[in-house]
Amino acid sequence: MNTDQLTEKIISAASEVHLACGPGLHEAEYEECLCYELDRLKLSFERHRPLPMQQNYKGHILDCGYRLNLVVEDSVIVELKYCEKIESIHKSQLLAFLKLSGLNRALLVNFNVPDLRDGIVRIENHHKK
Repeated sequence: MNTDQLTEKIISAASEVHLACGPGLHEAEYEECLCYELDRLKLSFERHRPLPMQQNYKGHILDCGYRLNLVVEDSVIVELKYCEKIESIHKSQLLAFLKLSGLNRALLVNFNVPDLRDGIVRIENHHKK
């Protein structure tokens, strides 16, 4: 399955969660429900995948990193939010995650919307690592 088909399946699963739960839960509850739906669709995923990063700061190597909410089929990062609105900082951070991970596609899903279509942003990394 190509990444377009995969992202459509992920969005469909997220829509199912939003339809069943509506807005008002915490990100952790949405994550749990989305994982249930992904499993039901027989899609492989990893929760809280470490994204290590070594940064050179004034000649000193800093070992720091991030955790990705979900990585589906080792191809698509899915970051879940429950916020007033998706800000440019959320998009920038996710683009940085794509660059650091070497993956090309990500979905930012904000469950705090009446219609989930208004809460989904697709982000692509056109620059290979």
